[in-house]
Amino acid sequence: MFDSLSERLGKAVNSLRGGGRLTEDNIRDTLRQLRMALLEADVALPVVREFVDEVKERAVGVEVLKSLTPGQALIRVVHEELVRIMGEPAQGLDLRTQPPAVVMVAGLQGSGKTTTVAKLADWLQKREKKKVLVASADVYRPAAILQLEKLAESIGAGFMPSNVQDKPTDIARRAIAEGRRQLADVVLLDTAGRLHVDAEMMQEVSDVHAAAMPVETLFVLDSMAGQDAVNAARVFDEALPLTGIVLTKTDGDARGGAALSARKITGKPIKFIGTGEKVDAFDLFHPERVASRILGMGDVLSLVEQVQEKADKDKSEKLARKLKKGKGFNLEDLRDQLEQMLSMGGMSGLLDKLPGMGQVPDAVRHQTDDLQIRRQIALINSMTPGERRHPRIINGSRKRRIAAGSGQAVQDVNRLVKQHGQMQKVMKKMSKGGPKALLRAMKGRLPPGLS
Repeated sequence: MFDSLSERLGKAVNSLRGGGRLTEDNIRDTLRQLRMALLEADVALPVVREFVDEVKERAVGVEVLKSLTPGQALIRVVHEELVRIMGEPAQGLDLRTQPPAVVMVAGLQGSGKTTTVAKLADWLQKREKKKVLVASADVYRPAAILQLEKLAESIGAGFMPSNVQDKPTDIARRAIAEGRRQLADVVLLDTAGRLHVDAEMMQEVSDVHAAAMPVETLFVLDSMAGQDAVNAARVFDEALPLTGIVLTKTDGDARGGAALSARKITGKPIKFIGTGEKVDAFDLFHPERVASRILGMGDVLSLVEQVQEKADKDKSEKLARKLKKGKGFNLEDLRDQLEQMLSMGGMSGLLDKLPGMGQVPDAVRHQTDDLQIRRQIALINSMTPGERRHPRIINGSRKRRIAAGSGQAVQDVNRLVKQHGQMQKVMKKMSKGGPKALLRAMKGRLPPGLS
């Protein structure tokens, strides 16, 4: 999402060289580049002006410590200002009320409301251990009701049926009654969207709000829609007492302006962020982590949390015990590691959170795309159990059969076997010497900026 903004800001702050103090003269051009980068990222003009003025006021006259360069000193100031503009630290939902707590989701058509309701339900069930019931008051799109039903079924959340003949206000009241009957902790209510804001739509969503009396009213903001979406959020805030914003589609080709403008323009905090199409690609919004990613500093905290949450601990512990006993790292183990990598957002999702990845050439990053991982898994699946456990028996005729079974070339099988051999050596060193030995073994094999 922030690739182009990160590149422009990186060039801006790196233009500072030498000097022991940040002065108005030596940061004038940098501030101009900052302003242009933010405007090109579709950040609202008033927000850009305030941001640049604040950075200038705070940066000019700052002493540059011996351990820092002027560029690094400015990055610190820019980082702190980015965090301030995007809002306070991550905050979840305030569900302190007699159950069921009602959470209403509003927004424009196509912003991702229905998917967001499912993602939020999944998040509440897994993270907060809540019993959740979902319902759709979108009587204009029968497909939306069916979509929510299918999503609710996939995550194990309760679903209250509705149809296009129902009044949205009646659906809201029925959902709350059904939530009480099922002893649900939270009722999530999806509402109808429109392609454009109009008086009829705003009146209807206001009536649904009055009927449901939710403790949280969230506006779903499509990050790819830029300032149009932010302006729509402001209109919704005038009609509804919004309590927060959910930023969606941040994995797409968005320029990042919505994330930087939304908090300032609407006055409402960004509470959640959607990071992909899958139901579990959803998390609390951490301004400081997003600011770090924008500035190419990575997001190691989110990466650690992602690994802790989604890695298969049983398989990891089993592999660790196996290696400790001196048993080899076979192709079944490699497949497990590749599948876990995909479950955590794929290679690109993991690398994006590492510091310095903004400086890694695209050609290097493209070598680690998810398609290659899936192709490798397909090759391993095309093998017999014996071949997976004992790769040394894979001869020429077996390679031809494996390649044909996966729709790939023999060269791909050779490449996989070679890669496995290298990983086997690394794992062997790790089992003998621990993490330090692993780092020594990996030295020189990591992309620039990671080694």
